[in-house]
Amino acid sequence: MPETHLSKANRHLAFTVAQFAEATNLSLVSIDSKGNIEFVNPSACKLFGYTKAEMIGQPIMIIIPERMRGAHMAGLQRVAGGQAPHFGGRPVEVCALKKDGTEFPIEIILSVWSGKQGFCAGAVITDISDRRERESKLLRLASQDTLTGLSNRHRFSTLLSECFDSGSAASIILLDLDGFKEVNDTHGHLVGDCLLQAIGVRLPYLLGRNAEVARIGGDEFAVLLNGTNDPLKAHAQSQAILEAFRKPFDVGGHVLELGTSIGIALAPAHGNDAEELIASADFALYRAKAEGGNVIRIYDATMRSETAARRELRDELLRALRGGELELFYQPQVDLLDRRIVGLEALLRWNHPQRGLLAPGAFLPALDQSALALEIGWWTLDQAAARAGDLQASGHDIKVSVNLFPGQLRAINLIHRVADALQRHSLKPERLELEVTETIALADDDRSFDAMTAIRELGVGIAFDDFGTGYASLSSLQRYPLTTLKIDRGFVQHINCKPSDLAITRALVVLSSEMGLKTIAEGIETEEQERALIELGCLFGQGYRYCKPVPFRTILDLLAHTASPTQQICSIAS
Repeated sequence: MPETHLSKANRHLAFTVAQFAEATNLSLVSIDSKGNIEFVNPSACKLFGYTKAEMIGQPIMIIIPERMRGAHMAGLQRVAGGQAPHFGGRPVEVCALKKDGTEFPIEIILSVWSGKQGFCAGAVITDISDRRERESKLLRLASQDTLTGLSNRHRFSTLLSECFDSGSAASIILLDLDGFKEVNDTHGHLVGDCLLQAIGVRLPYLLGRNAEVARIGGDEFAVLLNGTNDPLKAHAQSQAILEAFRKPFDVGGHVLELGTSIGIALAPAHGNDAEELIASADFALYRAKAEGGNVIRIYDATMRSETAARRELRDELLRALRGGELELFYQPQVDLLDRRIVGLEALLRWNHPQRGLLAPGAFLPALDQSALALEIGWWTLDQAAARAGDLQASGHDIKVSVNLFPGQLRAINLIHRVADALQRHSLKPERLELEVTETIALADDDRSFDAMTAIRELGVGIAFDDFGTGYASLSSLQRYPLTTLKIDRGFVQHINCKPSDLAITRALVVLSSEMGLKTIAEGIETEEQERALIELGCLFGQGYRYCKPVPFRTILDLLAHTASPTQQICSIAS
């Protein structure tokens, strides 16, 4: 009775196992001691593309790629001879073969046992094609820029490290696009992305197979020249890149002109590892951009020390801003006929704890286009508006002008910042004037025009500063919504001895007057200069003849204690 009961239990268990094998998504295969298939479940048949009848009794080799059959048979013979399988019970990734001859990756867990016929083996098989595809995609993402298809920074650094490991010479070229931000701002990021893709096609085609091109940042590309550290060859390749960028890019119907700045570093002279060499090329690139862009610079040791000093100065400036060491001085703008103060130009100064009072030329170049420059620019705007509000509250009809940093003119929140300053200090818009150099304005003509138009709609004045020193045409005076034209001190300085400077100044005064602009001559130092300007019809000026830049409290003392406009000026100048 117990035997019958046990037999029934075994049959029930066998039936349950059979049902499980039929229903599971796992692919199950077993073979006999000769290596022939004696069992497959439906999932395995589906996986390999056979019917059950086509697999049962066939050698297991029908699902093993031909190149792997010799190794498989040797392993099978060892196990059949009594040796333990190397991978028994552990998942192993191998290739398998479908009925149609397609190879695909599988994960197999092998088990062996002794049956009535002797040695048997079985396997649980899983198709890992999707997993391999995901892993492959992740690997591509780890080494490939998804937008352009070029190598990314990680891949570029790896290739460069391999050069160092093998002792191979190498040159790297870093490119930063000049004008790409304007493309994004003007045409949108979709056009910008298409432009980057076009560059990703043009550069490899230009440089050939011996150059590895990568996109390592937003608008920054890198080129690895493996096997050469000849500066002439690296410079020649860089020059070819510059020439290629002279040809406009046609992107979605937009004809886009773009330049590039280039920095070069050579291994091993400029770096002992990948990170140091890239840093050296970056220093060279920084120098190229600082010199106006669209140029090539090869790294030298002075670049690293200069950049370190600039960064140190920038850190000092941040502390100065937070610690209240920055201050605005004010230089009067006067009516040349009666010396009456009609305006004040706000000028930034740094009360350095060790070096004393510093003028902008000593520290502003260190800011370059950093975020700190923008932060100091907004602080300067707010301080100038606050002092203009103080003058307005005291009953003085005096306009305060303040210079805009390049980044401020391009900032999308410029109008909000100006309007906020007016409201916060209860300042009438006509009491504030923003000064913009013509070079900055024309560097981004359309965007500058829109920003200036919005500022004028607020009622705030706009002055072109240092006019005549840049590359503006006289027609720009008509295009931009200006209120004031400031003649550069370079023309005023030699107005009495250089006929050409006198002629240029005369033309600017006449043109400005006919267009209804206020004309202010800068840098007046002598009576002769003043007299010449008055004869030309220039009615306003500023310079050391009248007053050097002074703290605001000095201006207030002057206005409070002196009745005569002439005495006002003389008391400060003396």
